[in-house]
Amino acid sequence: MSRGGVSKDRSDGPDRKCIATGEVQPKFGLVRFVTDPDGRVVPDILEKLPGRGVYVAADRAALERAVAKKLFARGFKQPVQLPEDLVGEVERQLVRRTVDLISLARKSGDAVAGYEKVKDWLSKEEALVLIQAVDGSGRGKSKLSTPHFGHYIGWLTSDELGMAFGRQTVIHAALASGGLSKRVVNEAQRLQGVRGTESGKGRLEG
Repeated sequence: MSRGGVSKDRSDGPDRKCIATGEVQPKFGLVRFVTDPDGRVVPDILEKLPGRGVYVAADRAALERAVAKKLFARGFKQPVQLPEDLVGEVERQLVRRTVDLISLARKSGDAVAGYEKVKDWLSKEEALVLIQAVDGSGRGKSKLSTPHFGHYIGWLTSDELGMAFGRQTVIHAALASGGLSKRVVNEAQRLQGVRGTESGKGRLEG
């Protein structure tokens, strides 16, 4: 498992080289960047922006190194301008992407929130992913277990989870198998690396 909590044993998808570490790895564990017409470096979280891209591992230390060592200019082979808080912007975009995907799963009936609903899904083995707010009560969270052969996400805040479910805050949530669950897990793992948190890493399975 990589420093960002992303398993390296997946073989699907093309590989790209991280400009900060020099490692070649699947694109799902990297963040793509492009430049706009004015030479400003822009994170391309969805990988849809036009132009030549360079990649950095979804890892806070790697991103900070790329900024500090001016590796973007070398990667793009041209002078570039960096946003004042590029790493923070990457984190914000990954949060937004993860929250949006959980929200889409909720609207399709593949996600639930609330202790009792999550407990029910877990007991019926309907849940593939257990999501718990990083700022939730440790005692309360310990009463629910990660699904067997499933995944655990524990580094979103209760406010962020709340946005996904149209509530002020959410502590416990779960995703069903299929649907968007795989994409949620992938984006959440990238976010974990960029946040530089170890929260829940030991409970990531699958």
